[in-house]
Amino acid sequence: MSGTKKLGLRQRYEHMTRGLDWETTYQPMDKVFPYDQFEGIKIKDWSAWEDPFRLTMDSYWKFQAEKERKLYAVLDSFAQNNGQTGISDGRYANVLKLFLTGISPEEYQAHRGFAFTGRHLRGAGARVACQMQSIDELRHIQTQIHTISHFNKYFNGIHDFSKMHDRVWYLSVPKSFFDDARTSGPFEFMIAIGFAFEYVLTNLLFVPFMSGAAYNGDMSTVTFGFSAQSDESRHMTLGIEVIKFLLEQHPDNLPIVQKWVDKWFWRGHRLLGIVAMMMDYMLPKKVMSWKEAWDIYFVEAGGALFQDLARYGLKMPKYHEIATAEAEHVSHQNWCTFYQYTHAANFHTWLPDNEHLDWLSEKYPNTFDKYYRPRFEMWGQMAKEGKRFYNNALVQLCQVCQIPMVYTEPGDPNTICFRETQFNGQRYHFCSDGCSDIFKNEPEKYVQAWLPVQQIFQGNCGGATIPEVLDWYGYKFGEDNFDYVGSPDEKLWNEWHADKIKAAS
Repeated sequence: MSGTKKLGLRQRYEHMTRGLDWETTYQPMDKVFPYDQFEGIKIKDWSAWEDPFRLTMDSYWKFQAEKERKLYAVLDSFAQNNGQTGISDGRYANVLKLFLTGISPEEYQAHRGFAFTGRHLRGAGARVACQMQSIDELRHIQTQIHTISHFNKYFNGIHDFSKMHDRVWYLSVPKSFFDDARTSGPFEFMIAIGFAFEYVLTNLLFVPFMSGAAYNGDMSTVTFGFSAQSDESRHMTLGIEVIKFLLEQHPDNLPIVQKWVDKWFWRGHRLLGIVAMMMDYMLPKKVMSWKEAWDIYFVEAGGALFQDLARYGLKMPKYHEIATAEAEHVSHQNWCTFYQYTHAANFHTWLPDNEHLDWLSEKYPNTFDKYYRPRFEMWGQMAKEGKRFYNNALVQLCQVCQIPMVYTEPGDPNTICFRETQFNGQRYHFCSDGCSDIFKNEPEKYVQAWLPVQQIFQGNCGGATIPEVLDWYGYKFGEDNFDYVGSPDEKLWNEWHADKIKAAS
């Protein structure tokens, strides 16, 4: 129309999103949105929700399509040039096994969670943000599957990742994390994944994996990491917006949000133990230690974040000092566990060589030589004598995080941390005060946990022997697991490496 003033970006965005929203008439709003009030959260004004990116769907698809075009060009080039032969060492493939089975399925869990949450938040701005993040998460798992599928042609233990996610004992840890979040209410889900995971802890997950890929010659994984970065920026912005929005809406929201932050920080800290192990033990070429990463991305960055949020009354998560102290120990305790149980995992393990031991001593001067180096040296001597140590017992699991009871008491690395409580005549066990507190706050939820060890004892996991259980898991006894030395993966890598040396000479 002649003389009509052109809409600004903000006005156009509001017309294309919130302007399409409406108040219901055939059914009351409370019936259409039944889930956003039972948690006790009070929202006075949904229009106060801020959308920093102000993306409409047409812009979103344009940006994503361009990223896809660039990503798949790199992936195709990597495959056509046999990029798997360029990785630093065959051991690196075990990092991809850990990622595809332990991390990628949780992208799909997040997709489902944000789709549900976006449907059940009453505010249009929040619904649009959740819808975009849901699509992002689906895209992430698709690109990760496509990228790592190339390695599946050459290395064992990468197949059937979705079956493994649902069944394998150690993968119940990330699975239970997202099962817990997705069975929460919509606001708790937003704090759990949008804030605690995406904002507070995400750099401790993606930066080590992508940096590790770059250091070790896996440019395909680096590329899908870069392709996800702009998505992650939106996700972090959504996480900080939801926490500020809830705290600004009503003072009664603060104690509820603080309880959720405490819970999901601890659950996230426990989950990230697999990343700590990957950084300190599984990367042939190291990026930094887990302790260094924790100090940078949580102690410094997280501390600054909670200083900013202090004006709303929000405090640092409960037990954050214990989590920081545990950064000295968690990677070593996890790798020791998998070394003992490598016959039941879908990836290979190995003992650190002298150079690796010296690196760990340098990075952990206060703890490694005192508590862990003697253990590795003892196991190395046993292996030389033909007595390689395997633990054939089924370990006790924490009822909440589902990690075996291998972590130690705060301040006492020689004593296993053990907590227990009773509920309805049954006794339950926990790896820490953090997990114990979470259970006591919602015992009816956690008594339903599907714990792998109990399920094996009950005969629900394929049989009574390890080969039967591993067959049920979906991987082959003696091929997809045990030590890296002498494995099919090592033999294949040595062939490539020998061919490259021959060609170079």
